[in-house]
Amino acid sequence: MAHVHGKGVMKEMSKVKDSMGKEIVKGSMASVTVHTGAKLMSKLTKYPVLVFGAGIVAGIYVYKYRKQIIASANKAIDSGKDFVLQQKENLEDIVAETKEEG
Repeated sequence: MAHVHGKGVMKEMSKVKDSMGKEIVKGSMASVTVHTGAKLMSKLTKYPVLVFGAGIVAGIYVYKYRKQIIASANKAIDSGKDFVLQQKENLEDIVAETKEEG
């Protein structure tokens, strides 16, 4: 019985090890991205034409995907409203329970 338990522990440890490795890779990628972005932005600020060009490219993409952007924003707003209403209902329930007990 103890041997089976040992295998179970080893499996769990390997899962933790795998997830830990994934988190380390994610953190490393985020660090590299920030570092690369900082280098890119420092180069862009030296050349105003590049900043202007990047603004034009960003504007084109925003215009091209404006409907999807608006739909995503509206979805986020609606889910935020739903969350607030749900929390309000939960608070009202808690207040009603405390009044009943008191």
